[in-house]
Amino acid sequence: ACQAPKEGKGARKGEMMRFEISPVIAAVRSAEEYAAALESGAETVFVVKSDLLSLREMLAEKRGKQVFVHADTCEGLGKDKVGLEVLSRLGADGVISTKNSLIAAAKGLGLGTVQRFFLIDSLSVQTAFESVSASRPDCAELMPGVLCKEIARFRARTQPFNVKIIAGGLIESKSDVIAALSAG
Repeated sequence: ACQAPKEGKGARKGEMMRFEISPVIAAVRSAEEYAAALESGAETVFVVKSDLLSLREMLAEKRGKQVFVHADTCEGLGKDKVGLEVLSRLGADGVISTKNSLIAAAKGLGLGTVQRFFLIDSLSVQTAFESVSASRPDCAELMPGVLCKEIARFRARTQPFNVKIIAGGLIESKSDVIAALSAG
């Protein structure tokens, strides 16, 4: 399971959270969805669409959840080291990005990292593998998350790098979750 630094209610700086305890991640696109995620059993929340102004309010209340912000889609945020420093100061535990440079900068700031990949063909799978071997994120999110066969193959190839896999996108049912977890 993926581990990344966790801060917040009851947590100490650098404490690790294990996704195998609560393997479902809440992905939110609004303040309303964020509020619902805080009430859910999910230990980790991915803010996949936001803006800098509303993000400040959301991160002020995490209720012990681990919160990752998709840096590529946060309006008003500079897509650079200074932007990542802003996320860190606001209380984000980690970042999500498709960009190797942002993953490297986030790691340098001590943030948890999730590198997102869209697997649409064999070339995108190879490109994702090459990116993981270069950037070494804490987690690689493979989308869509219902591609269990590719999840299993990718997991086998990245085992030497100790990169954990997150299945994201198009997960709609308990059976989808079970299938993704079974694939590794």
